[in-house]
Amino acid sequence: MNRTINDFCAEKSAYAPRKNTDTFFPLPAGSNVFTGALMDSIRYIEKIQLLDADLWKLFVNQFRQGSVDDSDRGWRCEYWGKMMRGGCFTYQTTRDAALYQALEATVRDMLTAQDALGRFSTYSPEKEFDGWDIWGRKYILLGMQYFLEICPDETLKADILAALRRHADYMIEKLGPADEGKLEINEATSHWHGLNSSSVLEPFVRLYNLTGEPKYLDFAAYIVERGGTSIANIFEMAYEDRLDPYQYPVTKAYEMMSCFEGLLEYYRVTGIEKWRDAVVRFARRVYASDITVIGCAGCTHELFDHSAVRQLDVTEKGIMQETCVTVTWMKLCYQVLCLTGEAAFADHMEQSIYNALIGSINTDGVTINGGLPFDSYSPLLPGLRGRKMGGYKVMENGTFYGCCACIGAAGLGLIGMSSVSAAKDGLYVNLFLNGTVKAFTPADQPLTIKTATAYPVGGTVRMTLGLNAPERFTLGVRIPAWSEKTALSVNGEPVSVKPGDYARLDREWNNGDTVLLTLDLRVMPVRPEDYGVDSKDAPFIALRRGPIVLARDARTGDFVDRAVSPVFNEDGSVRAVSRAETPFKCVVAQDIALTDGSVLPMVDYASAGKTWTDESRMAAWFAVK
Repeated sequence: MNRTINDFCAEKSAYAPRKNTDTFFPLPAGSNVFTGALMDSIRYIEKIQLLDADLWKLFVNQFRQGSVDDSDRGWRCEYWGKMMRGGCFTYQTTRDAALYQALEATVRDMLTAQDALGRFSTYSPEKEFDGWDIWGRKYILLGMQYFLEICPDETLKADILAALRRHADYMIEKLGPADEGKLEINEATSHWHGLNSSSVLEPFVRLYNLTGEPKYLDFAAYIVERGGTSIANIFEMAYEDRLDPYQYPVTKAYEMMSCFEGLLEYYRVTGIEKWRDAVVRFARRVYASDITVIGCAGCTHELFDHSAVRQLDVTEKGIMQETCVTVTWMKLCYQVLCLTGEAAFADHMEQSIYNALIGSINTDGVTINGGLPFDSYSPLLPGLRGRKMGGYKVMENGTFYGCCACIGAAGLGLIGMSSVSAAKDGLYVNLFLNGTVKAFTPADQPLTIKTATAYPVGGTVRMTLGLNAPERFTLGVRIPAWSEKTALSVNGEPVSVKPGDYARLDREWNNGDTVLLTLDLRVMPVRPEDYGVDSKDAPFIALRRGPIVLARDARTGDFVDRAVSPVFNEDGSVRAVSRAETPFKCVVAQDIALTDGSVLPMVDYASAGKTWTDESRMAAWFAVK
């Protein structure tokens, strides 16, 4: 087992148990240096949000005041930890010194906001554990824990861990079995039958890994035993695998996925295979029943609601496809990818990245909905972006923020962290990013992979290996399920591939060896039948080009509500040509041939709708004649 895996799974780290359970492991921070539109997005959010010292101070001040969430049982308590996690993920990708300084400064500031009882809370002791209090305390634990991973200052790390122990110990003192005179975790909130509170499972398992103190694992076991809610044991339901998550008695998507991230951490420590099966089955069910064409869920606010079908329901006019759900789905996919090594979960991440996630970034600096760096909801049928600010809360001096704005950076940070994974037999390429990856082979030999690509604009990915000496190992290359016509070669020699799996290139590698991957970027139809809906009931179509969903946008001169009839080629693809000029910046622009002889201008979904007004009314699913 090479040094990457050993270092990542070091004793007294949050990841120590994974050596015995996982298939894939992340490379060290800064291993992947890449360029292109995704890195531009990461740098943009780093600049306008994560380096904002006043914003960090505002978030910390909510804890210093100590009771700002009492009156409305609110969630101002989540902002700091949620954005800290995103900041730490981003730093692992960019290694920007100014970002680290900003994160360290706010961590030191937050340490001064711990009260005499050991609490980091925006609720007073008289009102605590109701509403979103435990949820907010969870995010303090997670934010601090992720900062520990990037912090080189051993004294500061010791101070942080001591503060987290006090914070967690207070919770254990008050929360637990009713027959011990404590408040039950799944009854400790007026919201969602305890689902949000039960998600504290994840950081408690991680705290056990960091400290080795059994009481934290005991508390995690108690949470698992209680089943996630006060009205149903969702962990048992997932293991039994009889229902889709939208059929559970509680269906809040973001919070439920967070609970299953915690259950996976619990499996990694305990080795109880039942819980591994429960998480994987749950993730597969979510994808099949609730993930839409853009890689998000929830067509009824932020709920699991059979979105795979309801995305085509013209009566759904409310807010939908929450950014918090997008990022949490990506995080769950990444966890299950690391656990199983199944390429499908990398496919799912990519679908979310290029569509729902990047589409949520307020690249145009629109101020209509508060000017926050991320939008909260994404339309699918003809509609507008920016219809409501998710998780909106007012703070002092007229300031405000939202939950989706805080979580978005974590999704962007995952891009660099997940692009290439280490495994016991070699390295696996999950995402195709232009740049250089530095890693180690299974024999601990330094290895570089230089990738030249314009993906996803272009379909060619050329990877050149740099080695000091020949060595046999496996280089896994993801072959996306959507790429029906794929060509792969090593030093010019063709290799057979299977869509939806990794091409496992097990051979002796030499310095300068080249892997050439050519992916299928034909414009292909996505039909209602792909989601179990009859086109007669939903006369719509969507178009995708590789991982990118195309969208109509009124700024191209298109009336996006009109029905059209695309021209299909003999191979089932849609006749399309690239467009060089567009009235606004986009990643991909295509002219779709129509049967009446005209063309339909379309752009990548992520670039559409960015004025948040009727000027850029947009649609992913659109009516066909």
